[in-house]
Amino acid sequence: MVRHLILWKLKEDMSDIEKEKVLSDMKINLEALVGKVPGLVSLQIVIDKMESSNADVMLDSMLESEEALKGYQSHPEHVLVANTYVRPFTEVRMCIDYEA
Repeated sequence: MVRHLILWKLKEDMSDIEKEKVLSDMKINLEALVGKVPGLVSLQIVIDKMESSNADVMLDSMLESEEALKGYQSHPEHVLVANTYVRPFTEVRMCIDYEA
């Protein structure tokens, strides 16, 4: 199993209402990838962060293997969601992948 974790920081030039919509859309659409992308076992988006946080969103996912992770990254459903609901609204992305 491979754990794939991402932290994002949203762009600063959005209003609070815009940020709420972006966070909701990210959560709904990324979590909907489970069952659509082969090898993606689980995926959770955390948007209810504590005040001490310095990131806005965390993706916590589990994949069957490193090969499944590579397939996930290029899968058309994932690319569509990332290009529509994530990349246009984020300015910082940090990732760590490891065998779990």
